[in-house]
Amino acid sequence: MVGLRHSGLKICQLCAVDFTLKNFLLPLIDGMQGRGWQVHAVCSAGPFVDAMRAQGYRIETIQIARSMNPLAALRSLLALIGLFRRERYDVLHVHTPVAALIGRLAARLTGIPLVVYTAHGFYFHDGMPTRKYKLFVAIERFAGYLTDILFTQSAEDAHTAVAEKIISAERVQAIGNGVDASRFDPKKVGNRQTLRDALGIPADAFVVGLIGRQVREKGVADFLMAAQQLAGTHPQIWFLLIGERLTSDHAAGVATEFALAQAALGVRLAAPGLRSDIPELLNAMDLFCLPSWREGMPRTIIEAMMMEKPVLATDIRGSREEVVHEETGLLVPVRAPELLAAAIERFTDNPAWGLKLGAAGRERALRLYDETNVVAMQLARIGSEAGLRGMR
Repeated sequence: MVGLRHSGLKICQLCAVDFTLKNFLLPLIDGMQGRGWQVHAVCSAGPFVDAMRAQGYRIETIQIARSMNPLAALRSLLALIGLFRRERYDVLHVHTPVAALIGRLAARLTGIPLVVYTAHGFYFHDGMPTRKYKLFVAIERFAGYLTDILFTQSAEDAHTAVAEKIISAERVQAIGNGVDASRFDPKKVGNRQTLRDALGIPADAFVVGLIGRQVREKGVADFLMAAQQLAGTHPQIWFLLIGERLTSDHAAGVATEFALAQAALGVRLAAPGLRSDIPELLNAMDLFCLPSWREGMPRTIIEAMMMEKPVLATDIRGSREEVVHEETGLLVPVRAPELLAAAIERFTDNPAWGLKLGAAGRERALRLYDETNVVAMQLARIGSEAGLRGMR
């Protein structure tokens, strides 16, 4: 990145936190800079910012509200207006719901010519109370008036956006999601027992893993309840829980279930926290599980598929687009830990079947979910739209 001379479009990539920037947006920024576009990233200050700056990324830190607290949102809005007036961006590309709403409003107030929103998953979802669902749809409809291009990761979300009159069909494009296929390659990671040894997991264990923020909407409590149901009857099953343990309201109930599962499983519940060695952790698993209540197009499922792991997920938007039931994994209803436990039993009873599903999952992931293609689609659409508008 350092020393790269830019020409052409000047773009702002906006998200709420540096974790999102580090883990999801850098390949897109690299692709844009590869085209000679100048890219600034904007997010709240966080522990990853300095390292990304050292790599050469231009990052502006502004405290971005993560909830619709009116005062916090107003402070973020005013700060973004000041930045946008100073920098005079050609394109604003927003991510994450609250940051996206505030950013798009600031963009329209300051005259940024092209506003792009990537919906990594709409907040409204199946099973949400009707009044709440309609409220969030109404908010997205308002934000749709501020948006020139809507990228959705899920094809189902693209259809929903048009059906709910959030945006017109010609302004929405499903781009899918993708990961680095060269990094998530089972042939490139070492002996999986090395990591198992480090976590205290024996070679003959059947390991069921979940990777994600430890909040209720990720289905973590359901995962832990299923683990408790299997604790006494399946001593060969170990459970591996990877992710940040939060203390926020969103994590309410998870801590209780974790304590109960730990009491039932003892050392057979491993929870090493937030980790960066995801390919190695997936390699140590026999089954990947993601029982979320809502998703966009979950990257962890794609990562697991790339690593030849069968996937057990909930039948929700995004996940059901990635997982082919009975071919690359299994889908179960949301908030049904007893059915989750029964599905885990199917894999432990027939490990060879799980290996077959995992191999099919990698073939599907390589065909559909290579991040190079996802980035290319975004660059092509933004470049085309900028050209049509006569932008430099």
